[in-house]
Amino acid sequence: MLVKSGLNSLNQYATTLPPDWPGGFWWHWLLFSVIIIVVVLLLVMGYIWIERRGMGRMQARLGPNRVGPFGLLQPIADALKVLTKEDLVPANADKIVHFLAPVVAFFPVLLVFAVVPFGDGALLADLNVGILFVVAISSISTVGVFMAGWGSNSKYPLLGAMRNVAAVVSYEIPVVLAIVGVVLITGTLSLNSIVLAQNIPFILLQPLGFLLFFIAGCAEINRSPFDLMEADSELVAGFHTEYSGMKFALFYLVEYAEALVVSAIITTLFLSGWRGPLLPPWLWFVIKVIIVFFVMVWTRSTFPRVRIDQLMALAWKFLLPLAIINLIITAIEVLTLPESLIWVMIPVNFGIMAVLILLWSRLSKLGWGRVEV
Repeated sequence: MLVKSGLNSLNQYATTLPPDWPGGFWWHWLLFSVIIIVVVLLLVMGYIWIERRGMGRMQARLGPNRVGPFGLLQPIADALKVLTKEDLVPANADKIVHFLAPVVAFFPVLLVFAVVPFGDGALLADLNVGILFVVAISSISTVGVFMAGWGSNSKYPLLGAMRNVAAVVSYEIPVVLAIVGVVLITGTLSLNSIVLAQNIPFILLQPLGFLLFFIAGCAEINRSPFDLMEADSELVAGFHTEYSGMKFALFYLVEYAEALVVSAIITTLFLSGWRGPLLPPWLWFVIKVIIVFFVMVWTRSTFPRVRIDQLMALAWKFLLPLAIINLIITAIEVLTLPESLIWVMIPVNFGIMAVLILLWSRLSKLGWGRVEV
């Protein structure tokens, strides 16, 4: 563990919340459950507004501006409109699977936030295997997506669902390897302890790990330019083609909630989480999460959608080898560098990242040529 003192010398964060705050296990569980649900719903509505207004500015248009000041109430208006739509189910669909799919996709997103700290000790459960919990639970949403494609009994939803499964299987490996680099430095799997260890934000110590996690995370959650699972030019609407009404609204909510999960995990692992001067810890956390999401919006407005063969090639030919190399280099640094010289990792790792990306971009062919189908 290279940053041991970061876990022990935190006098400025001495007001750690006790694990049973505000008074007993059940009160703690109830309060933080309500906080998680409210925060997720509010931030998801904020994400929808930020993306639509932000993309509007980037594409030289206004975006939503009619409902409420600056269009702030547009997500609420859209939600009310969708909830009043008729719930249509294909005649030959598997009714039970079709009904359960959005529920199975949504609830794991909420469970992830049980171990994400909004402040020192301000979380539902500070598990000593917190990041393993996140990796395990977040993958369950893929089951809900595949249930939607299979239960619809339609070709396009099934193709979109299979693409989603393929992307998750492929990109989960670089994601986990990027996380292991952080674990090697801190020596802990607890998300709260990882935040406490970041006297230097890990985006500086692990720039390549951050880049790998961001790209792979966006691919897993179907963010553009990796939104092959619901490519409207190919698959109508992908896995949720046969959904309408409230069930479609749940899938829409899952899409932005998953973006919130990736933003929150990146903030926790690489951006010092809730730590920061002057402002309250929870406000620092929210600011950093919104900044990460804005970068996602920026990439969506900038890059065109890739093909499915390019999506798979990027994972196996580019991200996976770089993730393995980054892990080996991090292990060597942890073993050789004393704790007082941890800052040496900053210029070294930035230089290694630049060289690796340049060399690998020349050596790897991701299928950018013409493909006959």
